[in-house]
Amino acid sequence: MTRKVDVCILGAGSAGLYATGQVARKTKDFLVIDPGPLGTTCARVGCMPSKVLIQAAEYVHQAHHAFARAGITGGEQVKADIPAVLAHVRKMRDGFASGPAGKAEKLESHGKLIRGAARFVDANAVEVNGERVEAKAFVIATGSKPVVPAAWVEKFGERILTTENLFEQEDLPESMAIIGMGVIGLEMGQALSRLGIDIVGVDMADTVGGLTDDGVSYPATGIFREEFPIWLGAAAALEEAPDGRILVKAGENEKVVDKVLVALGRKPNLDGLNLAAAGVELNERGVPDFDPATQRIGETHLFIAGDADGYRQILHEAADDGRIAGFNAASLAKGEDIRRFRRKVPLAIVFSDPNIAMVGETFAHLDATLGEDEGFVVGERDFSTQARARVMQANRGVLHIYARMEDGKLLGAEMCMPRAEHIAHELAWAIEQGLTVADLIAMPFYHPVIEEGLQNALHDAYAQLPDSAKVPGIADVPFEG
Repeated sequence: MTRKVDVCILGAGSAGLYATGQVARKTKDFLVIDPGPLGTTCARVGCMPSKVLIQAAEYVHQAHHAFARAGITGGEQVKADIPAVLAHVRKMRDGFASGPAGKAEKLESHGKLIRGAARFVDANAVEVNGERVEAKAFVIATGSKPVVPAAWVEKFGERILTTENLFEQEDLPESMAIIGMGVIGLEMGQALSRLGIDIVGVDMADTVGGLTDDGVSYPATGIFREEFPIWLGAAAALEEAPDGRILVKAGENEKVVDKVLVALGRKPNLDGLNLAAAGVELNERGVPDFDPATQRIGETHLFIAGDADGYRQILHEAADDGRIAGFNAASLAKGEDIRRFRRKVPLAIVFSDPNIAMVGETFAHLDATLGEDEGFVVGERDFSTQARARVMQANRGVLHIYARMEDGKLLGAEMCMPRAEHIAHELAWAIEQGLTVADLIAMPFYHPVIEEGLQNALHDAYAQLPDSAKVPGIADVPFEG
């Protein structure tokens, strides 16, 4: 049996659903294929359940550490009931996941979604559940899966966790190691430690949370090490401990734990698609070469979106990927020209405490392409003395902003600071608008707010700019008129 459609979307996660929305505007002749479970990675096993767990851990941490300093007694008696916390996480998670899952189920009820694993049989067709589906254009939005060394799973079985099954646990053990101190590893390490679990974090990199600026990453690492041990700069090795638990080794460090959470990133789900049959080759990163401005794979009629492309594996980027891929796939199917879209300023946030955030160009990229003190300046604010942060008992961390030496144009920022999730957005919007340091200094800043720390960093950057990049009086008074 053969079914013919204009567009076939492989995957009903975030990118796939956004692609479907765009496709449906141009044609009703489309089909979505997804093996299940329905619902997005973010809602089911990623950003949403993790934030619920982080919030629970924040309640406990505040009770233990902030209440007494503010004259509030009884906080030391607060204790996390781990099974109850995990049940709360699942309940909240199920609510968040029901939205996108419901959209997919509605497509299924209208005959627009098939549950099954698709596999290309040639450049114009896939096979699913024994049925051949031919399309004029395809959107590959098959998501991703955790990277886990197979040998660890074979040897330690259910004692190896990932975010795919962490939130399904009925309870957690007394001790755990977390391998990988990127976004998920750092967030979960701090949260689980605050909930009373003996945690050790391990990463072969020399930094945490993806930071590339030593002036931010070094103090950040010190902050998190105050809460749980973090071993950096050496790969982890796992062995069976004499007492039957897991012995974790990294460099000169070792510790026996009950379970290990592996947070080494996510790999695009492309292995089972048989892309070779569609004439698509994978590059050294294991993904097809594609144009992020169109999401098109070469000159083919295949488009790729979301985690499957390995480009920026973040929800808002997956949404944009899906919109672009869906619009262009439908356009190509209708014989119309495809369009190129400008991508938004990069924005990444780690919901640790304090937050870590990176906006625009990273320090490492700017240092390699422009050169510090030649092509760009760094404006700094240490939050240990910042007024609002002190009131909040959150006066930790550093903000660095990067501006082009020539004209003071904002290029990027890296930060580990209180409420960085908000400062990062403000800076992302400013960079999107092409604003300069002088433009932002002219903006109103209330007192006392965290944003005053941003104002300090802007003034620091401004002082380093050449006179040609300055506006007379801008550092003292706002523009008139």
